[in-house]
Amino acid sequence: MKQRIISGVIAGAAFVVLTVLGGWFFFALLLFLTVVGMTEYIRMNGVSMKHPFAWIGMAGALLLFLPWHDMGMPQPAALHMIWILMFILLSVTVLTKNEVTIDGSALMLLGALYIGYGFHAMYEVRGGDTHGLMTTIMAFFAIWASDAGAYFTGKAIGKNKLWPAISPNKTIEGSLGGVVIALLIALVFAFIYPDVIGIGRAVMIGLIAAVAGQLGDLIQSAYKRVRGIKDSGSLLPGHGGVLDRCDSWLIVFPLLIMTNLLPL
Repeated sequence: MKQRIISGVIAGAAFVVLTVLGGWFFFALLLFLTVVGMTEYIRMNGVSMKHPFAWIGMAGALLLFLPWHDMGMPQPAALHMIWILMFILLSVTVLTKNEVTIDGSALMLLGALYIGYGFHAMYEVRGGDTHGLMTTIMAFFAIWASDAGAYFTGKAIGKNKLWPAISPNKTIEGSLGGVVIALLIALVFAFIYPDVIGIGRAVMIGLIAAVAGQLGDLIQSAYKRVRGIKDSGSLLPGHGGVLDRCDSWLIVFPLLIMTNLLPL
């Protein structure tokens, strides 16, 4: 527990500092998380990082992550990038005479999209208009509030299992507690910054952060259960890997962009 607390505090402090600094500092942080997260995903699927197939998957995740505009290059259409990556991965099945199967290609495409675009969405929110830092902090606070609310509510009054086949410790009461706390945090931001976030928009942000965030956590739990592993990696002692810590973020931030709930 001591090791878990120390590593958590250090990592949390570094994350906050780099997020506040923004720009290339935040870019470097998210690039690091993208590379480590995709490495975890590749290894979870039994592919060696020395295999060219793993390099293609990593290149695909980076292709979807990179902020091309900020690098002085035109932003390729997302659909075009996904299609090109799909074409390359499917071509590998032919070139390797099915040593790499279509199932493996589909998994690598899914991982590149899940991780690459998930972290790109965080960079896009942080780099949004003059309120990028505030909206980024609001989204993270709502997600973390949902996690904490679900945990403590579940511990206090949780009796009915939410989804025992996937995550046996989560309860319906805990899940609802997480939703309530996330809504309260989002409303606090609406009252502090009424000119940026209205109450109605804050409620929707809180709901997405809580509901989609909890679903993101369950998605990662389901995947680890299929692979028969406890953690996706061991980046932080006592906390697991990048995908263990960022599973909610990777779902929430893209949804907040797609629903136009955050000013960009």
